[in-house]
Amino acid sequence: MVLMINLAIFSVLLLITYWQQRQKKTLSRLVLIALILGTLFGLTLQFVYADQKEMIFSTLLWVNVVGIGYVSFLKMIIMPLVFVSMLSAVVKLDKSGELGKISFLTIALLLFTTMIAALIGIMITQGFGLTAAGLTEGSRETAKAFALSVRMETVSALTIPDMILSFIPQNPFLDLTGVRSTSIIAIVIFAVLLGISARKVSLENERLATPIMLFVDAIQSVVMRLVKMIMTLTPYGILALLTKVVASSNGADILNLLGFIIASYVAIILMFVVHGVLVSIFGINPVQFFKKIWPVLTFAFSSRSSVASIPLNVETQINQLGVAPMIANLSATFGSTIGQNGCAGIYPAMLAVMVAPTMGIAIDINFILSLILIVMVSSFGIAGIGGGATFAALIVLPAMGLPVEIVALLISIEPLIDMARTALNVSGSMTTGLLVQRVIGWEIKKHQSISEKAKIKCQM
Repeated sequence: MVLMINLAIFSVLLLITYWQQRQKKTLSRLVLIALILGTLFGLTLQFVYADQKEMIFSTLLWVNVVGIGYVSFLKMIIMPLVFVSMLSAVVKLDKSGELGKISFLTIALLLFTTMIAALIGIMITQGFGLTAAGLTEGSRETAKAFALSVRMETVSALTIPDMILSFIPQNPFLDLTGVRSTSIIAIVIFAVLLGISARKVSLENERLATPIMLFVDAIQSVVMRLVKMIMTLTPYGILALLTKVVASSNGADILNLLGFIIASYVAIILMFVVHGVLVSIFGINPVQFFKKIWPVLTFAFSSRSSVASIPLNVETQINQLGVAPMIANLSATFGSTIGQNGCAGIYPAMLAVMVAPTMGIAIDINFILSLILIVMVSSFGIAGIGGGATFAALIVLPAMGLPVEIVALLISIEPLIDMARTALNVSGSMTTGLLVQRVIGWEIKKHQSISEKAKIKCQM
C-alpha cells in the first residue's frame, strides 16, 4: 500500500512535468522544474523512510524504469548518431584536409584544458590542506582496495602501442554494439574512412554522386529526427535520475569526508569559470553559453555518463551554439574519452597531492610539472581502458610512485563528486567544439578575404 502511494506521487510529478511541457516551456525551464521536483521527492523519501531502506529501494526500482529507461534510449542512439553524423560530415566536406586540422585542434584543446584542470586541482588541494593521512578504511573500502589491486595489473600491462591498436576498428559491426571501451573512437575512424571512400567514388563516377548524397542525407535526417524524439523525454529522465541520486545518498559518509567534497566542488566550479573565460576570449557571452548548454550539463550531472550525453551534446552544439556537425561530433566523441577535465584532470591531481606528503614527497615545482604532464598523457590513455576517474587515478598515482589505496578510501562519496565531474567533462567538450568552430571560421574568412583581394588585383 505504501509503495503504491509513493508511485502515485511520482506519477503526479511526471504529470506535472508533462503539463509544463504542453505549455511550450523551453527545455532549460523543463529541466530546472524536473531538477527541483526530483530533488524534493528524493529528500522526502530519505526523510520519511529513514529507518525503512527497503521501502526506498522498492520505490527506486520503479523510478528507475523511467530514469534508466531514458539513459538506455540515449545509449541506443549513440553509435548510429556518431556513425551517420561523421559519415555525412566527411561526404559533404569541402576540403578533405580540414578533417585532420579539426581533429588536431579538438584533441589539442581537450588536452590543454585538462592540464589547466590538473593545475587547479593541485592548487585547491594545497589551499584546503587536504591529506590522505587519517582517512578511515571501512569494509567497503577494503573490498574496493582489493578489487583495485586486481585492476591495477591490467592497467599497468597496457602499453601505448596496445592503446593505439585498440582504436582500429577490426570489426565495425561489433563496435557498433559498444562492446569495447574504444568502440566510439573505432566507429569514428570507420565512418571517416567510409566517407572518404564515398567521396572518391562520387568523383570517379558522377552517376553515383547524387544517389550517394541522397542516401546520406536521408539516413542522417532519420537519425536526427530520432534524437529529437528522445530529447523530448529529457525532463522525465532527469526527474527520475535526481530522485534516485538524492534518495540513495548516504548522509553519514558525506559528512565524514565533507572537506574533500567541498574542495572538489570548488575546483570544479573554478574550471567552469575557465571555460567561461575561454569562450569569452573568442567573443562569446559566457552567460548565454552556459544557459544554452544547461540541459546537457544537467543530464550529465544526474546520469554520471559523458558517453550517454553525446546525443544531447551534439544536438545542442549544432542547434544552439551553431557548431558545424563534424566539429560537434568530434568534440563530443573525443571529449567523452579523451581529455576529461573533471575525471582525468582534477580528480587524479587532487589524489596525488593528498598522498604525496604521506610518502615523504615534497610538493615542489618539479613534482607539480611532472604531475601535470602525466595527467595530460593519462587523460588520453583512459580511452584505451575505460573506467573514467578511477582508471585515470590508477595510471597517474603509480606513474608518480604513489599508492592507489586512496581511490578505495574515497569510494563512499565517489557518486556525489562524480556527478559534477561528469558535467565538467561535457562542458569541456562543448567548449572545445565551440572554440574549434571559431578558429576554423576565422581561417575560412581569412582565406576568403585573401581570395577576394587576389581577384581584385587580377581585375586591375
